[in-house]
Amino acid sequence: MKKRLLLGAVLVGLAATFVECGGGGGGGSSTPTTAPVVTYTVTYAGNGSTSGAVPVDAQNYQQGATVTLLGNTGNLARTGYTFSGWNTAAGGSGIAYAANATCAMGTANMTFYAQWTASAGIGYAYVVNQIDSPSDISQYRIGSNGALTSLTPATVPSGNDSFSITADPSGKYVYVANTKDSPGSVGQYTIGAAGALTPMATAKVTAGTYPVSIAVHPTGKYAYVANNQSQNISQYTIGTDGSLTLMVPAAVLATNYPDTIVVAPSGKYAYLTVGDGNQVFQYSIDQTSGGLTLLTTPSIKAGSNAYSIAIHPSGKWAYVTNYFTGAILEYAIDAGTGALSQLGQTSVGSGQYAAYITVDPSGKYAYVANPLTPSEAIFQYTVGADGTLTAMTPAYVAATTGATCVKVNTTSSYAYITGGTSGGYVSQYTIGAGGALSPMSPAAAMAGSGPNAIVLVNP
Repeated sequence: MKKRLLLGAVLVGLAATFVECGGGGGGGSSTPTTAPVVTYTVTYAGNGSTSGAVPVDAQNYQQGATVTLLGNTGNLARTGYTFSGWNTAAGGSGIAYAANATCAMGTANMTFYAQWTASAGIGYAYVVNQIDSPSDISQYRIGSNGALTSLTPATVPSGNDSFSITADPSGKYVYVANTKDSPGSVGQYTIGAAGALTPMATAKVTAGTYPVSIAVHPTGKYAYVANNQSQNISQYTIGTDGSLTLMVPAAVLATNYPDTIVVAPSGKYAYLTVGDGNQVFQYSIDQTSGGLTLLTTPSIKAGSNAYSIAIHPSGKWAYVTNYFTGAILEYAIDAGTGALSQLGQTSVGSGQYAAYITVDPSGKYAYVANPLTPSEAIFQYTVGADGTLTAMTPAYVAATTGATCVKVNTTSSYAYITGGTSGGYVSQYTIGAGGALSPMSPAAAMAGSGPNAIVLVNP
């Protein structure tokens, strides 16, 4: 009797459990409910595409079902890039899939992002947009035809009133002078494998008041920043990771509101224009410490409002623009002492306000940006065997309003000029056999507000 009672208790317990799980009421028969079937969707994203349509998968998938990824059925395209497959993360940090690959559906809707590989190019270009608030840096890939195409992202933040930009000789690092940071600063960036800039761990280092120009030593070991308002030059060592560290002493004195600093190709000398003093200061560079020391003759006269200076690739000559008169002063460089001595004077023509000057890497041509009316042009010159400049025919080509900076790529095939205020842009030119500039098609790439300077990397 005891065993039978126990068995009956078990049977009653099982029956009670069945009723509770089935959801039935007390008494009568019950029908167990069926759980709803849960399904999920697959979506595709263009992820920066400039034309075409994203593929559409209209199916619904249960957990564990096999998903076969679609190909580029909508002919997605992105200017300057080729389609390279899909990824579960827009930036490519997720799981990568080729077209027609398979995966198992999880427990959530899935999105696959198009991945893009930059087409063959010849380097990168970076432009500081001075009057964006705050300033930023437009970044571009230089295509095999010389044309600029915006990277992703198209811009990266910089500081306040970013004025100039340069890169180290290895093409790994970029530095930006931020004039209205308090105190003035130099932003420092690494260049990623796809060309995009990333701020270093220490995003900025201190400079003087109102830093306006940066020069990097040819060895990539040292950097120098001209500070317009504190009237001195900050000097830095460059670490193996590209980061800047102030030397001891941290600065050397200048005067009369410096404008532009450059380092000679030999790495032995540096030169600084000071517009209010109408001078060029000249320095020797200690080859061990990188520190600057004024030459025996510390400065020379340089016309009216000396603004920009360029050194010929041979290291034999230097050229200085006079901003308000439009003149270019020409100098010989003493190979033994680094001292400048004037060759003669060349006018930029009928225009005024000669701003930035550059000499192309072949040493055959020189170009001057003229930012204001009546000219708004790029004046172009051939460089003679004695270093003197001769105007080409035509003497200039039309440029953008407020042309501020001109740079030439390493093969002397292309030239780029920053200009414009709001809605600024970079004018792009091919360089002919005789050095004359011809606008590309398209003639310009868009930039931000007040693009003031450009640097080319691995071009």
